[in-house]
Amino acid sequence: MALSRKQVTDVDTLRALAHPLRVQLLGALRLDGPATASVLGRRFGESSGSTSYHLRQLERFGFVTEDDEQPSRRERRWRAAHDVTSFRPADFLDEDAGREALEVMERQQLTFLLDTVQAWHRAKAGWPREWVSAAEQSDLHLWLSAAELAQMNQELLAIVQRWIARQRRPTDPDARQVSLYLLAVPRVAGDR
Repeated sequence: MALSRKQVTDVDTLRALAHPLRVQLLGALRLDGPATASVLGRRFGESSGSTSYHLRQLERFGFVTEDDEQPSRRERRWRAAHDVTSFRPADFLDEDAGREALEVMERQQLTFLLDTVQAWHRAKAGWPREWVSAAEQSDLHLWLSAAELAQMNQELLAIVQRWIARQRRPTDPDARQVSLYLLAVPRVAGDR
């Protein structure tokens, strides 16, 4: 099972996604599956009108689509149109609007990452020991050229793609959804 991917290459599309609620809505549809505007509104403390508006904006730019199975004629159920959204930050550095949208997106990603890690740290004492032992948190530092960094990232993503192809959730009662983050950035002078 290969990941479906939406590659964002223009500022307008990135700006359409770079809204905190839209990022949350798309993330919820990807993580938890199809949902209605009402369900998502309750989850995020928003009105169904607000979530419906933002879902239509996400649809307009190709991030979400109506689900194939609809629970009723009254309310639409939405699903993520792709497994992954990608963008190359360097593509958005030349315009003020691009830099602003990029900053919002990256801030949202970092907030989600931090929330996920903090939730795990609060909850792990209640998890079975094999899960606590299997979880990994490391910081590694390497000396690489930009080309080597790009190559390493491609190789790591290829490994992850092989694991995605082995998805076992429906058949393995012990399987759990796992969050994997890859953050490989140059160390800025003056960092500790």
